[in-house]
Amino acid sequence: MQVHSLCLEDFCQEEYSLIGIHTTLEDYKLAYLLNQQLKISFRKSDFNLDFEDKKNNASFSIYEYTNVEYDFDWFLISNSIKEENGTISNGLPLYTETKTYLIPEKKNIDFFIKISGDIDYQLFTKTIQKIKEVNQIITSYQIDKNSLKSKDFLIF
Repeated sequence: MQVHSLCLEDFCQEEYSLIGIHTTLEDYKLAYLLNQQLKISFRKSDFNLDFEDKKNNASFSIYEYTNVEYDFDWFLISNSIKEENGTISNGLPLYTETKTYLIPEKKNIDFFIKISGDIDYQLFTKTIQKIKEVNQIITSYQIDKNSLKSKDFLIF
């Protein structure tokens, strides 16, 4: 009799594609412009990606869109969050700003678009080209998810 073993990774494999976006826009403004350009409807998600570690707590915003025609779920995810910390020293308030990253090895990327499902390569490249056409977006490109050390943060 043959014995089959399953690894935990067999259950955690999710098929998705990633797009990195460089922009100075706020998340709500980016979602609005992408909705206009791509003819989709990103909406603020009911949940955020919340992380707690020894240093701090972080909550990254998510916008979502479900494409019923092609059966894809799209997520616009912020890669960083700024937090102001205030202290009083010698009667004067001092403020410091800390920035926490969802994917620390990609600090230069401001937002990710995660497309869940097996998307056609031509549709994927066409989407990237349309994103690049938005004036307020510096650039966008495909990201190899296998090159990310922190890719587990994108599984939700």
